[in-house]
Amino acid sequence: MEIQGGSIVYSKAGHDRGGMFLVLRTDGEYAFLADGKVRKLDKPKKKKQKHLQKTNLCIALDESVQTDAGIRKALAQLREFK
Repeated sequence: MEIQGGSIVYSKAGHDRGGMFLVLRTDGEYAFLADGKVRKLDKPKKKKQKHLQKTNLCIALDESVQTDAGIRKALAQLREFK
């Protein structure tokens, strides 16, 4: 599974290690991540894809996740599910 926009990933390195993020978009070897709390939509985290752990989970990038609150809600539901 390739990392693409809408993928749910975990950080494997850095201060945010272990954190769950939504991939907003990718650009070459980089992915732009948001979690709605620390990393918001207006300033996503730019992280190399090799520092991310892929999951089989994906969220449609529709209007429900176009706000920070929507991203927080979606990620919270996935944490409960796991």
